[in-house]
Amino acid sequence: MIHDVTGVSRIRMLYVQLMYRCNFACQHCFHGELLKAPDRYTPSQVAEMLRYFRTHYDLQAVTFLGGEPLLYPAITSVCRDAASHGIGVEICTNGHYGFRSRLRALVPYVSKLRVSVEGLAATNDHIRRPGSFRSATQTLSLARQLGIRVGVTMTVTALNVEEVVPLAQRLEVLGVTELKLHCLRPVGNALRHPELMVADEAQYERLHEALAAAGLTIEIRYDADLAPHPSSAACTEPGGQPIEELERIEVDPRGALTMSCKAVGRHAHAFRWDSSARTIRYEPHDGDEIHQQIPDVVYRPA
Repeated sequence: MIHDVTGVSRIRMLYVQLMYRCNFACQHCFHGELLKAPDRYTPSQVAEMLRYFRTHYDLQAVTFLGGEPLLYPAITSVCRDAASHGIGVEICTNGHYGFRSRLRALVPYVSKLRVSVEGLAATNDHIRRPGSFRSATQTLSLARQLGIRVGVTMTVTALNVEEVVPLAQRLEVLGVTELKLHCLRPVGNALRHPELMVADEAQYERLHEALAAAGLTIEIRYDADLAPHPSSAACTEPGGQPIEELERIEVDPRGALTMSCKAVGRHAHAFRWDSSARTIRYEPHDGDEIHQQIPDVVYRPA
């Protein structure tokens, strides 16, 4: 169905929000009130979804997220199933150290663990929860000891934009291979915290200058919206030509499929995964990401 509408025939990675439930309620979380919602996929529904995307779109990898994916009771079995079908498995977690026993069980199946960190200790703990920075760094160290490749994701805000470089330097010591920087979207909990929004885009330019001058060995990848480079339109190459391959597509616990992370949390999806019928439905509306031409988000090296 996605191919029929957009021309996309390959999707490299599927981001699966297994459930909304989380043990955190971060100030910038795009889920907002949905963190209280009970919706979740069953392991068999996850397996059917991955099988469909593998068959129809040559799926190569999956990232499990939430909510908090390490709270998902069957996280080990869904990772095992994905890996058994040759699908690379990543997990994006808040890195609470209380999940260490689950992390150990995942070693044979997970190719990469991505932990969310929002700056140095005081700033991170203010945005996320007290003690979360220490917990996240403990989890990163444990994952490295277990032989799991580790990366960090960070949402750049007015409170932490000056801490990107010192955080990257700290992460290098921990053996983190990648720091992925996201642009804050004004959805969910972020709507209640306008102080997080970066009002002066010149701060992004200063950020890139600081990154270039820092001599970092860690790989920095950033959401192109953080820089003065235009993003391509949704499902098109520059010049308006349809693209054949998407880097990623994301599905939430209610089935909403979004191609651009700018559309996540905005009810702007044009496609929906129907777990009962085990297929994709096309449900266009005037506010969907295709009609609005919401740009895809390309991640670039710093």
